[in-house]
Amino acid sequence: MKKILASVSLFLVAACQAETPPAAPDKDDFSALVVEPRSLVDIAADIASKKTTSAAVVQAFLDRIAAVDDAGPTLNAVLALNPNALADAKVLDALLAEGISKGPLHGVPILLKDNIDSADPMPTTAGSLALQLNVTGRDAPLVARLRAAGAVILGKTNLSEWANFRSSASTSGWSAVGGQTRNPHVLDRNPCGSSAGSGAAMAAGLAAATIGTETDGSIVCPSSANGIVGLKPTVGLVSRTHIVPISATQDTAGPMVLTVADAALLLSVIAGADPADPATAEADTRKQDYAAALDPNALQGKRIGVARFESGYHGPTDAAFAEALEVLKAAGAELVEIEEFGGDMRAMGEAEYTVLLAEFRAGLEAYLATAPAAVKARTLADLIAFNAATLAETEHFGQEIFEEAAKAPALTDKAYLDAKATAARLAGPGGIDRLLADNNVVALVAPTGGPAWPTDPVTGDHFLGSSSGLAAISGYPSITVPMGEVRDLPVGLSFFGAKWSEATLLGLAYAYEQKSQARTAPEFFRTLP
Repeated sequence: MKKILASVSLFLVAACQAETPPAAPDKDDFSALVVEPRSLVDIAADIASKKTTSAAVVQAFLDRIAAVDDAGPTLNAVLALNPNALADAKVLDALLAEGISKGPLHGVPILLKDNIDSADPMPTTAGSLALQLNVTGRDAPLVARLRAAGAVILGKTNLSEWANFRSSASTSGWSAVGGQTRNPHVLDRNPCGSSAGSGAAMAAGLAAATIGTETDGSIVCPSSANGIVGLKPTVGLVSRTHIVPISATQDTAGPMVLTVADAALLLSVIAGADPADPATAEADTRKQDYAAALDPNALQGKRIGVARFESGYHGPTDAAFAEALEVLKAAGAELVEIEEFGGDMRAMGEAEYTVLLAEFRAGLEAYLATAPAAVKARTLADLIAFNAATLAETEHFGQEIFEEAAKAPALTDKAYLDAKATAARLAGPGGIDRLLADNNVVALVAPTGGPAWPTDPVTGDHFLGSSSGLAAISGYPSITVPMGEVRDLPVGLSFFGAKWSEATLLGLAYAYEQKSQARTAPEFFRTLP
């Protein structure tokens, strides 16, 4: 798909072109494109030591995007390219030549999920044609932190439209603006979502790092399915201001990267308080240098709870999980079996959905109120009408979640307030906190999810299972790390724990990663044999 550079007029053309992505040739045609991507930490070090320049790195990624995303496997992972990226890199190179470094990400190119505002001349679309003119001219605070640390904003990644909150029959990785993102490991398989483009782009080596967002599973699922590391921080550690929202209770942005060390570096940069986001009031006192937690012996003597109630939905995934548990034991962990959750998962999920519907309408309309005048949709009702009148939006699936949200209770309504309290209690104090205390463990582990399913625009997604819910609903942190493959399809191991326990989880995940070495580079197979 042709990238959007400076003109939003390309959006409609690109959307039409992307409806039916070209058929991918056999894997052997892409053998020259198979590379081992380089980590954020290594790229940053090379620029800092002047082994290379930011401009050279940016150009290399632009060339890689042209070869892999626009041509070749046509991943459709990168939705828009920043026309200022190369010029920004050259400015940073000039500063470094004078001995001035802006920070730990000086000159490093990063891709943002396209529900995050940046001041560059790119729209923030959330994948919707209704926002094709949403060139906000402002940086989300997390983007401002990236720039302050020296990062180059390379572009925006495709996503499941409206972050997968429009229809229960949706296909992850599809948006009307960007078309369907492919999984770089096996091209006819789904990349999961909603941060589909961030996951696929990172796995395929299209940037030094990517940023995703999660409400429930949208960082960890595409990270697992694409074989990378994904960190969902505690809600309130990273600002959500100027990010197209779903839920003030559950939304967060986070790193989607190659390694745990990359996640620690990136989180150290983007974490911090924002006066416009009350959830971040404690962020400055809670954040730390997360790289300091990266100890290859961090698992030694640690009691880890094995959340068996989050597994059992797929035999080969369970087999990979069993191998991962052996690695944990070999690294010195004491594993504690937890067979049952012991709480009411169904009530928790029902309460969560009530919260999401109510908060989506309120948050989205607040975001739209600040959009440029060129954006005509100002309410959820406006978007529903736009979708109903726009065939490209509803050709594959409808908007029943939008319609439910339009009828959701106000944020002052007792039904909403009760649901919010119920979900928080069952997932947090009555969920993760209880499991940690009752079993005397420092963290829980589970398979992140099953392997990627065939992309199916007719019947939608086919999830086998997921362990994202407890951390998502409670607002607590989780991290997924590659734990192997099921027939060339990656699967991930999730660590989740108490609120603000990012440093602990990063340490555990790093020790596992160093011992397992389970990540594999994608080979762009057309399909499975």
